[in-house]
Amino acid sequence: MARPRNDGTMTIAALEQMLLSKRRRLERLEKERDRLQRRLEKVEGKIAAIAGASASLGGRVRLTAGGRVRNPKSLVATLEQVLREAGKPLSVSEILERVRASGYRSSSANFRALVNQTLIKEKRFAKVERGVYQLKK
Repeated sequence: MARPRNDGTMTIAALEQMLLSKRRRLERLEKERDRLQRRLEKVEGKIAAIAGASASLGGRVRLTAGGRVRNPKSLVATLEQVLREAGKPLSVSEILERVRASGYRSSSANFRALVNQTLIKEKRFAKVERGVYQLKK
């Protein structure tokens, strides 16, 4: 790579060469990332086959950096799906049961409270009566 001039500026040719070098390095890193991603997916598939978690997580097991299972949908999206499929108001207990049946995983010590708070906080859910919620119309 060309050295900068004494006044601290670089020539256009030197800048273009530097840019080309960075692009090549980026391409190599992207190829390596793709290769590692494919390898990781194979390992996750083997883990899911042994643990039996593949079916309960929609066929796709993802782990965070800390090793926790990552759900394919957020809790809010899962709650919305459960209430939409029900087509009628449900109690928090029924919602909780259906969320778990859908394959949503949580390590929360009090998952019921988390679901209840989300139903109260999110504007897309409407309270019908005490402990009973539906989608807003």
